Amino acid sequence: MLEHKLGVIGGSGLYDLEGLADRQTHRLHTPFGEPSGEYLSGSLNGQPLVFLARHGAGHRLLPSEINYRANIHGFRQLGVRYLLSVSAVGSLRQDIHPGDIVLPDQFIDRTRGRPASFFGEGAVAHVQFGDPVCPNMLELLDRVLNELGVSHHRGGTYVAMEGPAFSTRAESELYRSWGADVIGMTSIPEAKLAREAEICYVTMALCTDYDCWHEEEEEVSVEAVLKVIKTNIITAKRVIAALTGQFPPRGSCHCQRALENTLLTSPESIPEQTRERLQLLIGRFLDGERRGG
Repeated sequence: MLEHKLGVIGGSGLYDLEGLADRQTHRLHTPFGEPSGEYLSGSLNGQPLVFLARHGAGHRLLPSEINYRANIHGFRQLGVRYLLSVSAVGSLRQDIHPGDIVLPDQFIDRTRGRPASFFGEGAVAHVQFGDPVCPNMLELLDRVLNELGVSHHRGGTYVAMEGPAFSTRAESELYRSWGADVIGMTSIPEAKLAREAEICYVTMALCTDYDCWHEEEEEVSVEAVLKVIKTNIITAKRVIAALTGQFPPRGSCHCQRALENTLLTSPESIPEQTRERLQLLIGRFLDGERRGG
């Protein structure tokens, strides 16, 4: 059977979730280092939920400084198998306005030097990533937004840039020429790692600005972004509360079985230290166990 615990990873402006019953905090250690901070667990509308602020308490981590592997592994340690990522983005399209929500279903990776896999050091696996978000999570989130009457766009391409500086005009126009819809700094490698961790993943991208391509709008600034973020976060919290009331999503997907038949390295060839580090993710293969469901 598929597991149904929901995780939420909060981006800029979303550092806590009010209204959780039975709140507990968890300071975890992972085989990949320390997560961004303490995880918060509880229940919302009777749905078990785990929350983590991506940038840490007080927003102290640059996008490049976030330990994405530790964050995603920590969610798995706490039993999360569905993950909603909340992320601030800039719009690359005239019809995506500041304050809108976008549910991207594709990503372009323009990051540099971020560890994007749990594998390596003697263990090789290649997961499918052609469809990088969970279709059932996308369907559920779209339905909830429609029911709430929230202006949003289903589908689209998210350019993940390194940051922390915003784009040059040339870069912004380049991404527009590629047909990209929004630009942000955090959903990659997050989405890749969630797939390797067999977690159903979806991004709720909160549009704050027009990047720097729009000639009739002011160039993006932190001050302008923060003004829109306050409104966006209020909306995001409404969406999360409504989402828990309709959880879990309908249908079946391959996300929670994404590692099946992907390990190229024979189990006996994997170094013991690497086996221990990957035990949570591929222990059932290393131990010769078959997984049902």
